[in-house]
Order: sequence, then structure tokens, then C-alpha cells
Amino acid sequence: MEEKMQACSLEPAEDLVARIEMEKQPTLIFSGEYTKAMDENYHKDHLACHNCDKKLVACRYIVKDENPHCIPCYQELYAHNCEECKKPIGPDYKDLSYKDRHWHEFCFKCCECQKSLVDQPFAPKNDNIYCSDCHDKNFAARCDGCGEPFRGGDEEKGIEEMHSECNPSDPWYLLLQLATVGMKKFEYKGKQWHEECFVCMVCKQPIRNKSFIPRENEAVCVPCYEDQFAQKCSKCNGVINKGGVAYKNQPWHRECFTCTKCSKELAKEKFTSKDDQPYCAECYGELFAKKCCRCSKAITGFGGTKFISFEDRHWHSDCFVCYKCQASMVGKGFLMNEGDILCPECGRN
Repeated sequence: MEEKMQACSLEPAEDLVARIEMEKQPTLIFSGEYTKAMDENYHKDHLACHNCDKKLVACRYIVKDENPHCIPCYQELYAHNCEECKKPIGPDYKDLSYKDRHWHEFCFKCCECQKSLVDQPFAPKNDNIYCSDCHDKNFAARCDGCGEPFRGGDEEKGIEEMHSECNPSDPWYLLLQLATVGMKKFEYKGKQWHEECFVCMVCKQPIRNKSFIPRENEAVCVPCYEDQFAQKCSKCNGVINKGGVAYKNQPWHRECFTCTKCSKELAKEKFTSKDDQPYCAECYGELFAKKCCRCSKAITGFGGTKFISFEDRHWHSDCFVCYKCQASMVGKGFLMNEGDILCPECGRN
């Protein structure tokens, strides 16, 4: 019977290289003398470890870069060392890796509570790995309201910005909008809160994305601030949000601070008061001011105007002159003639 023959895939020994290159023929092997590995046929003596030449027939081996390696050589050359136990991670174990670090499956656990982290969330810190609970307990930022940590990677990606309905000139209107992934985290003046813990100091309701007003390092929602703390106009009792004026320690809206008689706005006008009521210069002069005996106009005193009084009669300084020669009598002796002022010279004539 004719024997079946195969071609050996292993390179021939050095003393046969020249002959094989000349013949350019593979070495033939008989069916009883070969083994099959890696989809190739080998003499039994030729199937050996690529590193140490150990015969691999009936032995476990691992193929690396298309070459077979015995288990000890593979571990020595290619296996990673475990970060925890420092031993090689052999082919019989799972190699769990994170950022070029490797662990046996049974060594991959929290450095504090020793809980297995296989298929569990974990967090690295200072070259150690922690389960999510231990990491939050030791390192996570904490809410200034309840003291509990922010869990689940509360990452800020928003910014503080003025509320679209508020006037940018109002220094107390500020909206804190911090959109976050997972649990929301609000920050203000170096403090941080869970969404449900960032509450109005008065009504204790969460502020969330609404406007608030800082007060004593705490936040007050707009309705509570207007109800309890905001200045209110002395005339209409409405909240003064902007542009108010103060008179005699009382706040007013600019449009509410008007002349008692003619209702003219007084915010940028000369005015005075009578019986605690404000009046513009014209109305005050018309209603209450003394009248000059010469020009009959009101003597208001606005702008530093000086006046002269004598026996219940009054004159502007510029009007206190001799009725005949028009010489000023301010600071000089004068005569009265039927209510008229005369200088001594005109009086003698």
C-alpha cells in the first residue's frame, strides 16, 4: 500500500538550508510522523516553542506573532504583571486593564473596602482605584446644604448669566444656570449645592433656574425678596427695582417723586418742601414765598438769592434801591417815604 506523505512547514536545519534552497522542495513526512497545528503540518520534533525549543506535541501552547510559545515562555515574554499582587497574569486568567495598568480578575477590587470592581463603576485616585461609594465618601465634593456628596460625575458645563428678563444694570438680579450631566450642581460664591438643596432662605423652596437675590451670603427668590426686603415707594408702595430716589430718608420711584401741586417730576429739578410735602420752585413761590415789594415776584431763596426785610416788608437784594436815583441801599442808611425807599440825598431833596 502506498503511504500518504505531507510537507513539513517548519524551516529546515541550517546544514540543510543550502540543499533545500537548491532543490526548492519541501521536506516530505509520512502520515505516521506528523502533527497538525495552526492549520499547518509539522514533524513531531519540529513543533517546538519559538523561544526555548521545547517540544509542544501534547502540550499547551500560545501563538504569538504567528509563532507557538510554551506557557512559561509566553508568561515571561508577554504576560502583564498584576498591579495588585505583582504576579504575571497568565493565560488561565482574565487580564483586566485600565490606562496601561493590568489586574487579575480576582485582584481588581476597591483599595479601601476590597469590594470586587468587575463590571462595577469605579474611580481612580492617587494611583489607587475605588468603588463609587468609597470614592464619594473620601473625595467627592459635598453639598453645602445637606453635606452629602455629589454622585455620578456631576460635571458642570454651564455658566452664570444674567436672567433674560432682568435689567443688566440691576446688581442684585442674577440667575445661576448650571446645566449638569446626571445630578445638577449649583455653584455661587465658592459654595455648591444639589439642585434640591439650593433653596430660598425665606420660603425654603428650590430656586432651580429662577432668578434670585443674594442676601447675607444666602439666596432669596424674587417674590420673597420683594415681599420682605425690597424698598417700597413712599407714594405708591410698589417695589423699587431701579432708578429710585431718596428724600428725607424715604424711597420713591423717580416718576412718583413729583410736585404736590402741579405733579411735575422733581428728580432733576430744584424743589423745596412745605409741611413735609415737596414742591417745585414755581409752585412754592406761588403758594408760600414772600413777595418783593418792588417787583412783586416771589422771594424763594433758590440759587443763593439774597433778600432784605424791614417792618414786614421784603425786597430782593437787587430790588432794594432808592426809588428816585436807583442807588443800591444794601448795607447803607435809607429813608422811608410812604412805603418807598429813599437814599439820604434824595430824601433831603
